[in-house]
Amino acid sequence: MAITTCIFDAYGTLFDVNAAARDAAAAPGNEVLAKVWPGLAADWRNKQLQYTWLRAVTGEHVDFWQVTQDGLDWAMEAAGLADARLRADLLALYRELPAYAEVPAMLAALKAAGMTTGILSNGSPDMLSAAVKSAGIKGYLDAVLSVEDVGIFKPARVVYDMVGARFGCAPGEVLFVSSNGWDVAAATGYGFRTVWVNRAGQPMDRLAHRPEQVLDDLRGIPDLAGGL
Repeated sequence: MAITTCIFDAYGTLFDVNAAARDAAAAPGNEVLAKVWPGLAADWRNKQLQYTWLRAVTGEHVDFWQVTQDGLDWAMEAAGLADARLRADLLALYRELPAYAEVPAMLAALKAAGMTTGILSNGSPDMLSAAVKSAGIKGYLDAVLSVEDVGIFKPARVVYDMVGARFGCAPGEVLFVSSNGWDVAAATGYGFRTVWVNRAGQPMDRLAHRPEQVLDDLRGIPDLAGGL
């Protein structure tokens, strides 16, 4: 079955989640952050994800902006940072994360090849709208799907159902791309064709399913999609 639809996770896949801490660390007056920002960025991301999983398990859903703030608060405390101005700056930067350098050209190539493209994300609609706009990629996307429509975070199966419901495609027509190994594993089990974008060279997750393809970045997606 040929690929007709390419669906992307957003944060860490299309958008650089480390950029907020990195850019804030480079600003004048943030010398303390400059010494610790890689650890803060990693803790922020890890807690953000952990809180989505825990809330999905317990049924205590809040939107992604709330878990993003909660994750930052934990990371700042762990780093010994108690600065309301810095917190506000980091959150403002997170709402306008840049896309990775190859993203616009990659999406343009998919559209030129006649592919349907979209985002399927834990992000709340307002967060995703802001990021898509700031990255300048809105014109390359046919839809931006948020888990807020179903009220539970990935990897709940009902989230992946949203793709077929929106585009009328079978799972085997979908190439699903994520930088999160757990997300790709769930999508593989769901029936999507999958790519894990392993930018950091991490080990494969020990889960029931594995990604069909592994890439270092997104540049190879158009050729891969066209060849499957």
